[in-house]
Amino acid sequence: MNLPADDFRMADWPVAILAGGLATRLRPITEKIPKALVAVAGRPFLAHQLRLLQASGIRKVVLCVSYRGEMIEKEFGNGSSLGMELSYSYDGPDLLGTGGALKKALPLLGDKFLVLYGDSYLPIDYAGPARAFAGSGKPALMTVFRNDNRWEPSNVWFEEGEIRRYDKRKLTPEMKHIDYGLGVLRAEVLSLRPEGKAFDLADVYQDLIGRHALAGYEVDRRFYEIGSPGGLAELDALLRSQEVSVTS
Repeated sequence: MNLPADDFRMADWPVAILAGGLATRLRPITEKIPKALVAVAGRPFLAHQLRLLQASGIRKVVLCVSYRGEMIEKEFGNGSSLGMELSYSYDGPDLLGTGGALKKALPLLGDKFLVLYGDSYLPIDYAGPARAFAGSGKPALMTVFRNDNRWEPSNVWFEEGEIRRYDKRKLTPEMKHIDYGLGVLRAEVLSLRPEGKAFDLADVYQDLIGRHALAGYEVDRRFYEIGSPGGLAELDALLRSQEVSVTS
């Protein structure tokens, strides 16, 4: 069951931000800085992500970093100036992938947490997916959006509240939705994965779908991203022209 409103505190939910990629599609911008520090509407992109999280009541964030991660830590520190608690988990000499980075960060994240990609701008109320996860009885949840191949290729078959298929490579006509870039996980879903080895979070999701262990939560607000030059330019223009409201 969902927790009563007065007992459900987003401050109790850590968020992992996967910010360790090389951001090769944004070069030459990212030749000397990590993607998290790319300027969007005059501020580092990570500042915009943290503002959205803070608006939902989130106070604890773990940054999974690698490429030039020390620059992010120097810029944002422990987050006290933002009224947040920021921690850093470094991949080490070898990139661990999205799943491997999460596995390494588990001591900082605890039993349950939200996770989002380091290039995603998601203007929603993050309490919605967290509540849905708490009420699902499943060990993980994927947030999806009805994309219909408009902004990126749709990669999720989501029907009658269930995620039936997820695959970034083998797309099928039933796939009308897309992985929104936000998940909720229990640490146990990563427990059988090897320590210090690279693996993709997408593979974890696919395994969970095979066991009917992945909950789905649909949002009706489109995503924005800075993983490509076009996406960066679009979000920069949008944030300069208006404040994007946060909705459920």
